[in-house]
Amino acid sequence: MKILLPLPVCLLLAGCHEAKPAAPPPPPPRVTVANVEMREVVDYDEHNGYLDAAATVEVRSRVRGHLQKVHFRDGQMVKKGEMLFEIDPRPFQADIDRARSLVTALEAQQVATEKERARQESLLGRGGASQSLVDKLTADVTALGAQIAAQRTEVERLELDLEYSRIAAAIDGRIGRALVTEGNLVNAAGADHLLTTIVSIDPMYLFFTVDERALQRYQARRRAQGAGQRGGSDLRIGFRFALDTDEGFPREAVLDFADVKIDPGTGTIQVRGTVANPGGQLVPGSRVRVRLETSDPRQAAVVPDRAILADQDRRYLLLVDEQNQVARRDVRLGRLLDGGLREVTPRDEKAPAFTTKDRFVLEGLLRARIGRPVDPTAAK
Repeated sequence: MKILLPLPVCLLLAGCHEAKPAAPPPPPPRVTVANVEMREVVDYDEHNGYLDAAATVEVRSRVRGHLQKVHFRDGQMVKKGEMLFEIDPRPFQADIDRARSLVTALEAQQVATEKERARQESLLGRGGASQSLVDKLTADVTALGAQIAAQRTEVERLELDLEYSRIAAAIDGRIGRALVTEGNLVNAAGADHLLTTIVSIDPMYLFFTVDERALQRYQARRRAQGAGQRGGSDLRIGFRFALDTDEGFPREAVLDFADVKIDPGTGTIQVRGTVANPGGQLVPGSRVRVRLETSDPRQAAVVPDRAILADQDRRYLLLVDEQNQVARRDVRLGRLLDGGLREVTPRDEKAPAFTTKDRFVLEGLLRARIGRPVDPTAAK
């Protein structure tokens, strides 16, 4: 028995079996991409060090007396031989005059004794004098000559004391403040008072500590660079350094000395560089950062360090090909350069090296999916 349904119901049942249209796929996520850069890079070691004067002189008085004059201003530059302090010279001059007078008296006494000896010697053949008297006068002349020589030496010593009363700079450099003012008694009771200090300014020394292996690497690299050169030193190595307030490493120095012994407890050795300082801007005792190159310049691929992702112990980049598809490329990390750039190389040695045509995801890393397309925008 057939059941007939009304036409509206039939049309309704027929519409239930029609397929719904599929939803359009979501658009590719927008990401910012950048190209790999090629830069000239150099491997280097960094150390902490400090500056020191090449020469330091503690100015002290060699003689005792009252300080009469200070001839410098605190902190000024002085030249070798320039007068610094003057001690009252009158007592020293008086001693010299007295000693010279004694020399004159002894010389006169020697002349008189010599004449008497000659006279007695002339009378010796006629029986008017004895041999013993002549011998005594001869000995007196010799003794007086020795006294004169000793007294002349004393005059020279006293003249040296007078010279020491005028204290001059022993080196070129910057002088500290006067620790003793005019009118004070210096070198009293044998006390060796420090009057001031002079430090040389140009050149200066830069000291820092390296480990034993680093020193050997530096020496080997220097020998390789100086192969075939006569008289080459293993430690004439140029390097750069910076003060705490400097950006980068703008200053230059030359490594020219290593200590004669490695500390067996730490395995380190102190080395020294020489720094030109013609303007006197560098100050002894300043802390510095040292950068010493350990390789020749080479071309390397670099990317911003923030574009590198981590997967456990592996690091990788998200590359974008010509079809805007995302692919993963594992990398080995190199040195972190200035500006937040990182040197990278493919982890797989058989993989092609990076070029400037390679694009990587810089921003929007969480939106990018490996094997999926993206909507790339070039970084500005």
